Amino acid sequence: MAETWLVTGGAGFIGGNFILRQILKNNRTIINLDKLTYAGNLDTLSAIENHDNYTFVQGDITDDAFVAELINKHKPDAIVNFAAESHVDRSIDAPDDFIQTNIIGTFNLLKHSLNYYKSLDDDNNFRFLHVSTDEVYGSLGETGLFTETTPYSPNSPYSASKAASDHLVRAYHHTYGLPVLTTNCSNNYGPYQFPEKLIPLIITKALNFESLPVYGDGLNIRDWLFVEDHCSAIETVITDGEVGEVYNVGGNEEKQNIQVVHALCDILDELRPVAGKCRRDLITYVKDRPGHDQRYAIDSSKLQNQLNWEPSESFESGIKKTVQWYLENKTWCDRVLDGSYQGQRLGED
Repeated sequence: MAETWLVTGGAGFIGGNFILRQILKNNRTIINLDKLTYAGNLDTLSAIENHDNYTFVQGDITDDAFVAELINKHKPDAIVNFAAESHVDRSIDAPDDFIQTNIIGTFNLLKHSLNYYKSLDDDNNFRFLHVSTDEVYGSLGETGLFTETTPYSPNSPYSASKAASDHLVRAYHHTYGLPVLTTNCSNNYGPYQFPEKLIPLIITKALNFESLPVYGDGLNIRDWLFVEDHCSAIETVITDGEVGEVYNVGGNEEKQNIQVVHALCDILDELRPVAGKCRRDLITYVKDRPGHDQRYAIDSSKLQNQLNWEPSESFESGIKKTVQWYLENKTWCDRVLDGSYQGQRLGED
């Protein structure tokens, strides 16, 4: 019998890619719980919407009775928690939503997961995997990498709320024995990403020859991880990871923001050229985000050495695949942009 995994936030960017992988490649039974906020998009999952192994349930992880009923009804072998408010700029504008979903919601999932876990036979292999971010560690200088033992130092309402949820997950293992796992990932990119994020935003604007906004001097550095590689890492941690452990997931691909924008402009000029026009000329430097962390970089050697995982995509190969996907899926992009977000800047003072 196929394993049943309850995935929260499965209509979002990473969660959607993860579910597609589990259904189409691994034949798992997936229950997808998503609130369908602005970033939730069921179009991402259209290929499996009628699949026998897939069930979508709309709901809120902060809804106490609903979460309890859902877990007890479907009796999952694993719960994978992607559900989160995740955009730093939005957390500056409206931090309340981040506190509710990322902290209260995670607590609610843990509470009812523990009650469910206590009802299982002793030989069960239940796992609760919490998907987190490298932003909980704060900002790096010019050297060094985030490891699993780096002290937490969050600098935005988003990262602070994720740090709090990480601590709750740890506490539920050490206090109550809940078999938890946590992954902290670097910046993801790839198909189905909501266009307020850097890469899809630049692709969308560059195709329309609109101004390409770059925060500050563009020299902020991130470690870029192709979303499919992240999904394979999470799967590896669920199946092979040691209970109670934290695993950092990175692509080992540090790039300045301006380098990412340049790469996107050059690929689009190659694939969608317009005579006499260069998309790099569209770059406009804008006022920096408040509290903008300078550099993130992940050391994922623990995951690679202990669980034999490694990323399959370089930044160069992954970014080309990403641009090609957006070019071939204009309908998906147009439907997303028909909503409340139209490419405007968020997170200003």
